[in-house]
Amino acid sequence: MSQELEYSANLTGASFLLYEFKQVVSLKEQGLEDSDIKVRVLTENLFQYQVKASLKRSLPTVLRRVKVLDDTLRKMVLEESLDTCKIINLYAIMKTDRLFFEFMNEVIREKLETDNYMFEKKDLNVFIASKAEQDAGVASWMEQTVNKLKQVFVKVLYESGLLKDKKTGELSRLLMDEQLEQHLIQIGDIAYLRAMGEV
Repeated sequence: MSQELEYSANLTGASFLLYEFKQVVSLKEQGLEDSDIKVRVLTENLFQYQVKASLKRSLPTVLRRVKVLDDTLRKMVLEESLDTCKIINLYAIMKTDRLFFEFMNEVIREKLETDNYMFEKKDLNVFIASKAEQDAGVASWMEQTVNKLKQVFVKVLYESGLLKDKKTGELSRLLMDEQLEQHLIQIGDIAYLRAMGEV
């Protein structure tokens, strides 16, 4: 459960990374170990990045996300619709990033449960400010880091399909595949479904 994780600002260098996520899941499904995946991604530039530094920054994050998926979820990433793939990636981000999970659980879930489809900048500002009051680590982050993190949170919401329009802040519900929903309930991850506004 993500509660055991420390708060981190890792997402500032990672974002949604759906294409990269699919690439790594595919290599994992071929039976490759993390060390082999690293070599393949770097030598063949599988993420198609111009800059090697970006690759070295995003790869550990993607590997961490893929590691929290079981066999069923990995297969779904490769075989099901793009929407399902996005939702599994969103789930993996929540499983590996405590701050983002709490944001989803405390801000987005509450909005969707009350049929409030307006997401405003202040929602994010209030959330981060309250975490800074509760946690010295978050409080010590530079303003630049916090601003970047906020941008990434919005980007993840948008790319996952939860945020329909960045300008208006209109939220929309995810189109959750029944099979995926049942699987997450079965493996005891209902908290993540709830955080996405499901169940």
